[in-house]
Parts: sequence; C-alpha cells; structure tokens
Amino acid sequence: MGGHVTGAVGALADELPAWVTLLRAPNPGPMTLDGTNTWVLRALGAEHAVVVDPGPADEAHLAAIAAHGPVGFVLITHGHPDHTEGAPRLSELLGGAHVLAVDPAHTIGGEPLNEPGEHFGIEGLEIHLLDTPGHTADSVCFLVEHGDERVVLTGDTILGRGTTVVAHPDGHLGDYLSSLELLSTYTGIPALPGHGPALADCGAAADYYLAHRRARLDQVRAAVAAGATTAPEVVAVVYADVDRSLWWAAEWSVRAQLEHLGVEQP
Repeated sequence: MGGHVTGAVGALADELPAWVTLLRAPNPGPMTLDGTNTWVLRALGAEHAVVVDPGPADEAHLAAIAAHGPVGFVLITHGHPDHTEGAPRLSELLGGAHVLAVDPAHTIGGEPLNEPGEHFGIEGLEIHLLDTPGHTADSVCFLVEHGDERVVLTGDTILGRGTTVVAHPDGHLGDYLSSLELLSTYTGIPALPGHGPALADCGAAADYYLAHRRARLDQVRAAVAAGATTAPEVVAVVYADVDRSLWWAAEWSVRAQLEHLGVEQP
C-alpha cells in the first residue's frame, strides 16, 4: 500500500539493467498507483532468478511471473496484501520455492529474514538486507549487486511517484525517518520501488522524502498550535490538497506524526 498519485520524487531511470525485469500487477488504484511492481532479477547467463514481491493473488499475473522460472527464492519487502497475497500460490507454481520475509506469517519454506545486514547470493547476484522499518514494522529493502551494477529494491519505503503512508500503529515515523537517512547514503544507485516507475537515484529520492516529512511535521505542529486536537482535524488542515477519499490513509500518517511529536491523542 503506497500513497496518492502525485509527481515523480526524482529523476526517472532511463532504462532498467539488463538483468532486471518488471512485471506490474493489474491492481491499479489510488494506493497502488499503476499497480504493484513485481521484480524478477536474473544474473546474465544464470539459470535461476529471484522474485521480489509477488503482488496480489491474480492468477494471470502469477503465471506471468512463473514463466520466468526457474526461481531460486522469492523475497518480500513487507507484509501488505498487495505485495504478499499471491506468494503462497506463486510458491506452488514454482514447485515449492521458498518465500523469505521478515514476518514469519509471510515466510514459506525457509527462515524469516531477521538479521539486519544479512547478505546472501544466487548465481551472480549478491543481495544485502537493509533494515528499513517505518512504513510498516516489517519493512525491508534489498541492495542487489551484479558485477559493477547495483540497485535498491525499496518496496513502499520509497515509491516511484508520490509519498508513502506511515501505517500507524504498525508503522512508526521515527523509524521511517531513520530508514530514509540510511537510504539517502545510496546515492547514484537506481531505486526499484513497489509502485510507480524506477528512479535513477535512491539517495536523492530519500533526501526528497526526508525534506517532505520534515515539512509535514512543521505543518502538523502549526495545526496543533492553531487548535487542532484530533488526527481528523489535523488531516483537514494539513492534507486539504489530498482527495477526501484518501483522508483515511492520511490519518494513519497524521497519527504517526502526532505520536512522534509527543502529542496526546484521544
């Protein structure tokens, strides 16, 4: 689950590396943008691929992923259904391929990803686990290296368009800001997000997100100082430019912002 549709958060990637394939799920919407991005990574000349985020339980989409087999394993960036719902069925289609996630509830056949900095490889790909909670408690990113090329798969921590929701109470703004600071160090490396287009520079996108979040916090402080006392009241002031049909999602982020500022909430 991402965020409302706005402009790109940075320069778009001119093209994907030759070892990266994007399969976009047919689930477009205000919170999923064009649909969930499923990424297939296969080192040049290698037999086995890695899949990141199977997406929804759409049979045609899962069949399209399986057509890129054989797959060594499937990785999950976080547990929201638009990224994980199709994982059990995809594992079946792939002959029991393991699904690896932070949350044991979304892990199939292997061990949960629970070691920050963990790295593992498969046939020419070196994968590093980046611990990036905030959007959700179980959010991670993956730095993947193939030869002298690198990409960061950002899930919903950084989107290709617009800004993401901090899904309070599971999400946590302090953690999210720390995660963005970590991702800001990956300058010049393309970001492959969970929704929207690929970005040319993960670090630049993270810097944009940090500036946006800090500006929002200033707006929330001002709204509270002006007399707003509840999350819905803050949303009506700070997110007045957002379609009202999305205010429920904005309220999640506002509750996270109020918690971060130490404002008591009813």
